[in-house]
Amino acid sequence: MRNGKAKGKKQERTDKQPSQENKFNKRESFKKEKPEFTRGYNRRSVVPEDFEIDENILFGRNAVIEALKSEREIDKILIQKGEKEGSVIKIISAAKAKGIVTLEVEKSKLDELTGREKHQGVVAYVAAHEYVSVEEILEDAAAKGEPAFVLILENIQDPHNLGAIIRTAHTAGVHGIIIPKRRAVGLTGTVAKASAGALEHTKVAKVSNIAQTIKDLQQKGLWIACADMDGKVLFEENLTGPIGIVVGSEGEGISKLTKQTCDYVVSVPMYGKVTSLNASVAASLMVYEVVRQRNFK
Repeated sequence: MRNGKAKGKKQERTDKQPSQENKFNKRESFKKEKPEFTRGYNRRSVVPEDFEIDENILFGRNAVIEALKSEREIDKILIQKGEKEGSVIKIISAAKAKGIVTLEVEKSKLDELTGREKHQGVVAYVAAHEYVSVEEILEDAAAKGEPAFVLILENIQDPHNLGAIIRTAHTAGVHGIIIPKRRAVGLTGTVAKASAGALEHTKVAKVSNIAQTIKDLQQKGLWIACADMDGKVLFEENLTGPIGIVVGSEGEGISKLTKQTCDYVVSVPMYGKVTSLNASVAASLMVYEVVRQRNFK
């Protein structure tokens, strides 16, 4: 009886199993539907055939070390998490000495940026244009015999927005633009392209602390106005004379510290249901109101 039961159970299981032909067909079907991946690639991040590496990044330890030695303009350096030995320590130390931001990121991020080329855990963003000092911007205004006109951007993240702002600033006669070292896009190739050539004729300074830079400009005689929804209507404020205009990030706007540091706050009147503007549009309105008040009274 025991053998009979066991045999019966075995037969029952066998009856529920698919035939050899069905199993074969399922395997063939699975093989056809399964995407092909290049050997060694993460299946979740296959590199597209039309992928092109950004011309403004360097990767590989030796390439980044040589860039640091050559005084080339570097916006920031990404280090793979866990890589903190040998030449990587040398890179981090050299970057710190030059005031270059270094960030730890996952390997997958570096793979994405380099198209999975051999990056050795190090990627550097190289500036598409040389930065200047804030003093050079003010000297340019003085040389032209004009009251200083500066645009200060706080944490702009979108390179297309930054490029558009640079283009507008140049056409409006802004003497220079100031951007922060951290939490903001630098002068990448995308920014240069979006500026439609204006970057080649626009002075851009990069600073460690926006609030402190505003204080320094105030001591040099500039009045600083920032854009915020709670401010006085833009067209009712006096924007003549030496001035700096502050525009905040796309999502968060002006930080509380920066807002407190500015001399006054202005806003663009809005009458629709959507009560926010793209950063580049807000910058354009602010900049050209300065132009209007200076030249068309």
